[in-house]
Amino acid sequence: MNIKRAKEEIKHTVEAYLQKDEFGEYRIPVIRQRPILLMGPPGIGKTAIMEQVARECQIGLVAYTITHHTRQSAIGLPFIEKKSYGGKEYSITEYTMSEIIAAVYDKMEQTGLKEGILFIDEINCVSETLAPTMLQFLQCKTFGNHRIPEGWIIVAAGNPPEYNKSVRDFDIVTLDRVKKIDVREDYGVWKEYAYDAGIHGAILSYLELKKQNFYQIETTEARKRFITARGWEDLSEMIAVYEDLHIPVDYEVVVQYLQQETVAKDFANYLDLYHEYEKDYQVKELLLGHFQNGMVDRIKRAPFDQKISVISLLLSGLFDSFRKSYQTDAYVTELYEALKETKAVFLAPNQTGKNACDLLSPQIAARKEEVDKKMEAGFYTREQADVMRKVINCLESYQIALKKGNRTETGKAFSWMKEEFAKEVEKRETQIQESSSYLEHAFDFMEMAFLESQEMVVFITELTANRYSAAFIQENGCERYYQYNKRLLFDEQQQEILAGIDEVKKLWKNQISLS
Repeated sequence: MNIKRAKEEIKHTVEAYLQKDEFGEYRIPVIRQRPILLMGPPGIGKTAIMEQVARECQIGLVAYTITHHTRQSAIGLPFIEKKSYGGKEYSITEYTMSEIIAAVYDKMEQTGLKEGILFIDEINCVSETLAPTMLQFLQCKTFGNHRIPEGWIIVAAGNPPEYNKSVRDFDIVTLDRVKKIDVREDYGVWKEYAYDAGIHGAILSYLELKKQNFYQIETTEARKRFITARGWEDLSEMIAVYEDLHIPVDYEVVVQYLQQETVAKDFANYLDLYHEYEKDYQVKELLLGHFQNGMVDRIKRAPFDQKISVISLLLSGLFDSFRKSYQTDAYVTELYEALKETKAVFLAPNQTGKNACDLLSPQIAARKEEVDKKMEAGFYTREQADVMRKVINCLESYQIALKKGNRTETGKAFSWMKEEFAKEVEKRETQIQESSSYLEHAFDFMEMAFLESQEMVVFITELTANRYSAAFIQENGCERYYQYNKRLLFDEQQQEILAGIDEVKKLWKNQISLS
């Protein structure tokens, strides 16, 4: 199955394992809660989905790559203990608590979460001395003589032998005690994630043209060549930062992440062309509605891959604007909730005559504590954490301004804060209007250049697939999007059905002729 379905299966399993009966006992006894064994190629997002599952289920997560551990750190260090049996005293070997088990208790202490996931990666790549310990861990849920705390679910991940020659096969006894999920790479699923993660537009448009280069593993005695989803994502981060620093990204940079020379050269060349198209077609000006003479005619005569690249540049500009609108709206919404709390405190009858800045301090402190706690628990995405920090920074700036302006009386203080908030709402409206105008100008260009062509289908499809654009259009509307979406995508679906019918007819005719 693909990584998206694997995530659903893991999430459903976690929900089932943590379900309790009317007496507060787990409906599936702990002894019957099989550890999940996730097997699949490297770099496809196994660790990422564990973070997502823990966040969505609001439980803890402790993650370890077991190849970084020795037998001693996994099961603990031995020490001699005196015990009496049958009236005689004996020296026996005990073990200190495993570093991994201790990390689970530390997470429980730091976050207050009593349930969670213990994720062990590369479990089938351990050393010979650690292998029996891993089998014991999967079969008995213990490291040494220390058991995993109740309420913590074991998920382990490994790579099949075709990707790693040092892997160890699990025996039937072990496999019969785990819930095994085989996962494979899938570009379509990764693309959904890539939109949310803000993967660079050049990478997305390149892979649309050459999907076969998304994931490759080639191992020989002489060398290893590979490209993984992790490689594309890390390369995307580096390209974005290099562009901000005005540092060129060439083959020598690309091959550090895409360790397959032919594809690395191909993408490096494409990236150069992508930047050339960005300059030649002045995509930022297109979004502002400024079309230079001859630009439309030029794109009409361009080869298909160039057309797709320009459309990708157009979409990247739109997606950046939609993402900014989404983040601005999330920030204003959260700030509004914070100010509702402030209003309740400032305007309460028992607060008359108190200093507004003094009343604001505990609210800011409580928000900081809550954010820190949720970040420690992994309950915030990076985007959500940024919004919460921005709200705290805004409240702190309000507090400083109130002191400087000598607006310490609660009624006057809140009236001023209300005026400042109105400015934030105005900024949000301005951002939404900008995104809407960008979208209309993009449609102007697409209509002049392509009308109801395959390129327009690509454009509409990508707008539909991107979470930020879909949310923006649903919230703010776009008449032309709805019109094209209804006409083109329905026609495309109808054509696919007819093509499928034709294929069946051909096969039927072939069968008749062969008979």
